[in-house]
Amino acid sequence: MGKVYLTGAGPGDIDLLTVKALRVVREADVIIYDRLANPDILAEAKDGCEFIYVGKEDSHHTLPQEEINEVIYQAALKHDTVVRLKGGDPFVFGRGGEEGIYLYEREIRFEFIPGVTSAIAVPEYAGIPVTHRGITVSFRVVTGHESTNKNHSQIPWENYKTDDTIIFLMGLHRLKVITHKLMKIGKPRDYPIAVISRGTRPDEKTVVGTLEDIYEKAKDLPTPALIVVGKVVELRGQLSWFETN
Repeated sequence: MGKVYLTGAGPGDIDLLTVKALRVVREADVIIYDRLANPDILAEAKDGCEFIYVGKEDSHHTLPQEEINEVIYQAALKHDTVVRLKGGDPFVFGRGGEEGIYLYEREIRFEFIPGVTSAIAVPEYAGIPVTHRGITVSFRVVTGHESTNKNHSQIPWENYKTDDTIIFLMGLHRLKVITHKLMKIGKPRDYPIAVISRGTRPDEKTVVGTLEDIYEKAKDLPTPALIVVGKVVELRGQLSWFETN
């Protein structure tokens, strides 16, 4: 049996791939990759490496997660080095823990390779710091969508009354719900918010607005997209660098 490397591919810019991730990609016998992993990374693989796409998109999954787990397991039975390449970081809403547990229960060796998480890198490329002295001393990273088999929301909306920066991942399709929830708990209608589409990639686009108007401004942006809520959004005018270069 082989070893599986549950590997973070970073947020999109191939230059943000870690040295360790690049090494295992070059050694891989098979790479099982998702939609958010930059496909240019695959060009670094050795001749004869097998590629298996298991990407997920809104309303369409190539394979459900349970079947992806089995694909990884079966690959480990046949190959020495298996790379499961996941956008961002495996542990930040990446289902990496589930895949690791599945392998553990079947006595397959595995290793996690952290990736640069989009929760920090994408706002940074857009010129929005997630913390800034005098504005906010903490930030929260929240899933933009929840498991459909839950009867109630797991998101503790009432806790978001503070001025912490809030980063919603994978939440563009729920942007209207998110803004309404935040206004309902008392955040001002003119509270700053930004939506960053295809962050760290050459076609990155950032739309800035308020809780009241951001839905109309950003509803046609392509995914993947990330939402940043907080007064740090106002620093973009001084710190924007990537989209203006």
